[in-house]
Amino acid sequence: MFSFTPLLGARSESTASQSLLELDGGVKVLIDVGWDESFDPSLLRELEKHVPTLSLILLTHATINHLGAYAHCCKHFPLFTRIPVYATRPVIDLGRTLTQDLYASNPRAATTIPKSSLAETAFAFPQAAGGAELPSSLLLQPPTPDEIIRYFSLIQPLKYSQPHQPLPSPFSPPLNGLTITAYNSGHSLGGTIWHIQHGLESIVYAVDWNQARENVFAGAAWLGGGHGAAVGTEVIEPLRKPTALVCSSRTPDAALPRARRDEQLLESVKLCIARGGTVLIPVDSSARVLELAYLLEHAWRTEVAKENEVFKGTKLYLAGRSVGSTMRNARSMLEWMDDSIVREFEAVAGGARTTNGGANASGGNKAKEAGPFDFKYLRLLERKAQIERVLQQATSPPEGESPKGTVILATDTSLDWGFSKDVLKAIASDARNLVILTEKPNLANPDRPSIARMLWDWWRERRDGVAVEQTASGDTFEQVYGGGRELSVPESTRHPLEGSELTVYQQWLATQRQLQATLRSGGAAGALEASADVVDDASETTTESEESETEQQGKALNVSTTIGQASRKKVVLTDEDLGITILLKKKGVYDFDVRNKKGRERMFPTVLRRKRVDEFGELIRPEDYLRAEEREDEADAAAAANTQDASKPEHNLGKKRKFDDVAAATANTTSPAKRPARRGSIDEGDGALSGPASSDGQPGDELDELEDDEEAVLGPAKLVVAQQTVQVHLRIAFVDFSGLHDKRSLNMLIPLIQPRKLILVGGTEEETLSLAEDCRNLLGAAPSQPEGAEAMPTKTVSADIFTPLLNETINASVDTNAWSVLLTDSFVKHLKWQTVRGLGIVTVTGLLLPPGVEPLSQPAQQQQPQEPDSKRAKLDLSLPVPLTTPETANRSLPTLDILPPQLAGATVRSGGVQPLHVGDLRLADLRRGLLAAGHRAEFRGEGTLLVDGSVVVRKTGAGRVEVESIGLGVNQEEKGGWGTLLAVRRRIYEGLAVVGAA
Repeated sequence: MFSFTPLLGARSESTASQSLLELDGGVKVLIDVGWDESFDPSLLRELEKHVPTLSLILLTHATINHLGAYAHCCKHFPLFTRIPVYATRPVIDLGRTLTQDLYASNPRAATTIPKSSLAETAFAFPQAAGGAELPSSLLLQPPTPDEIIRYFSLIQPLKYSQPHQPLPSPFSPPLNGLTITAYNSGHSLGGTIWHIQHGLESIVYAVDWNQARENVFAGAAWLGGGHGAAVGTEVIEPLRKPTALVCSSRTPDAALPRARRDEQLLESVKLCIARGGTVLIPVDSSARVLELAYLLEHAWRTEVAKENEVFKGTKLYLAGRSVGSTMRNARSMLEWMDDSIVREFEAVAGGARTTNGGANASGGNKAKEAGPFDFKYLRLLERKAQIERVLQQATSPPEGESPKGTVILATDTSLDWGFSKDVLKAIASDARNLVILTEKPNLANPDRPSIARMLWDWWRERRDGVAVEQTASGDTFEQVYGGGRELSVPESTRHPLEGSELTVYQQWLATQRQLQATLRSGGAAGALEASADVVDDASETTTESEESETEQQGKALNVSTTIGQASRKKVVLTDEDLGITILLKKKGVYDFDVRNKKGRERMFPTVLRRKRVDEFGELIRPEDYLRAEEREDEADAAAAANTQDASKPEHNLGKKRKFDDVAAATANTTSPAKRPARRGSIDEGDGALSGPASSDGQPGDELDELEDDEEAVLGPAKLVVAQQTVQVHLRIAFVDFSGLHDKRSLNMLIPLIQPRKLILVGGTEEETLSLAEDCRNLLGAAPSQPEGAEAMPTKTVSADIFTPLLNETINASVDTNAWSVLLTDSFVKHLKWQTVRGLGIVTVTGLLLPPGVEPLSQPAQQQQPQEPDSKRAKLDLSLPVPLTTPETANRSLPTLDILPPQLAGATVRSGGVQPLHVGDLRLADLRRGLLAAGHRAEFRGEGTLLVDGSVVVRKTGAGRVEVESIGLGVNQEEKGGWGTLLAVRRRIYEGLAVVGAA
């Protein structure tokens, strides 16, 4: 049984992705915890309902669309951190930096408290509500950098092509051999196509993949390409013929080949900087930014080596709160990138030169001496003060100097938050400037589209004129004029709560504490549990003597209740209430009088936490194996947290912080946003301080010394949104760098994959329905047969195609005739199993008994005694006997037993069951084996293999293999006495499993 429910990202403009897979036995798998730029908490309501029943979570890409809500769910959804999460290492590390950038740059990401939730608590404070409207912009406390590091340390890393049997969550049913395998999807570093095997269900989940190779990312692993593997013409075995394929339907409107795409972007940049303008390229924080940064850096290296004055006098910047961490992670993950990146790094590390034509390329070789991500010209900026200084230099040059070109890559692509919004406001009024959109923005909220979406709509309208430009290869592209149109730019800020708003927030917080305390185990409301240490509450018990168990049970319950209430109400417990637990709860107490005590009062209190183990032993804690840079990030975050804690009042020391708890005393305080003990916005290996980026007469460390003067609001806060209107005179261009599959790739690959069920998600209504119609035409034709071949029954290569709506559950189970039966012990002893691709196969002949009927081959002690003088009793053994024992009467499944002697003899006389040949013969594997044995084998036409010029092997429909021979080579004695025909037949049989009768 397999059912699929899209929680987000089905037939809608929003690109957020959340999918729920429910398998046999109640196993639920959540794939992706995505969000969109609206950061609307109502989008997560359906997910919150399923959290207590989830078995595991899989993540595909390090983008907001695929894991943007992960940290929010970990902080605000009980039990979410106890669910095992799996992803590749790049998705974990880049997702962490993306989340840190998101919460540091966008106050809206913390989300506001719904009015309905506040209304439940405001009745207790009439003086706060006062009949007035409740506040609607109170913010939840966002995850701190330290919490984000801890959340992502819970994710278990996997490698590509590594089958793994995950462990379920503590509240999940058994997984029954479920196996997950990650494959490269392209599009982003560590992006994943998931293969899920559970019983007869083989599910391939492929959302946002790219078959084409790029500068940094290898193509998707459908055909086996990338990372050193040879590209074939057939889909690799694990991804072929799945019972269900979940595929995204979102495709670019006009995808260009990589070379033409890169040329169009560079030509647009060149034309703008040649006239002294500033180019803004909005990028994300972790995924596609690597492709753009690599392309521009290497373009600058090449052009500067050619003494191109336009590029030599132009500054190149990458701005984002966490771009330094992103690039550090990228340098340590070169093995996840395309093979060309690995070869470039090896050439640099070995002191070699990348040659492109011998001695004539010596000039270009000097520009490539640095590593792939050791930036010589790309300057990293992580603070707003640095952005302001760069914009000041670009827009207001000194007197007597002409303006110099500037290229800025800034986060985020939506232009609603991050440094990209600040840059846009500064350059919008100058017609020399240019903004290049690199992907189609989504429309999460039609009433409030993002800034990027508005600019993209203007680019499509072309209302105020178009400038048609041409590349060196002859391709034309368009740049649309802004025309002075007004653009409303929202500015979201955090303001501290005061007066009645603070009172309402505190009451709401107290109510939430009480609710969460009942859901979290052991009163550890603020504790995070690593996936290797998730323990059932039932295992955390203390031992009591049997003689006083009944007497002490009520007292223990009262003490536990008192402690729980005191923890929530901040009540100080007396020593008598604490009892023996005073040794753990109270500091400075090391002795306890056990005289005249019974049961647990005589035992030292010890909480035993049993480690979860599997067949390989105790589970590994991921936080014990953090890399050096991860430990530094964690140490910095902990130091910052300790600095904040030092300002808290004395009476809050030693108390656990629960569910956004913030001391009232720090409610209205502010703290400088300057970062203590920074390691610098740029790594030592960047070379930015000594490269051309700092050779314009201005010291390279001048920007490093700039610090933000803004003050960050700590404690309870509300969201204040101010609108600013700017006049847009700059040019708008669009070059598709989304890195998604196009319709041509889908039309080519889906027939090769041959799925039984096809589920289309992740696209608009129009895109999804259009692709579904194309797939019906592709998969609805019958396979062709050779001319002159005898007519035979064939299966139609067809698939059920589903286009579900949001929260619509579809049944995509495999169509097989499968039943569950009970096997008797005597029947199992006669089975001879054959293993085929991890599955056990056997043919059986037996007697099927309905539920509630006793097997004929039961042990003698369980059979009813027979009358010694009755001859009919022996014949009665061939008839079913109703069960009378309570154990067997509860059987709800039919039973398969051995045949009685009379029926067994008749079956043997009739010929019994013929042996079966099971398996999928691949002509490529057959050819490889024959070549290794010394035969000549070559393909002649599609699906035909010619061996030694005398034997032809063909594959036809319905799994049929035909072998034809003209008689040559049959009597040859070489090859160990086998002729060509016999050798081919033997190779075919060796590739199949012979399943005999049982």
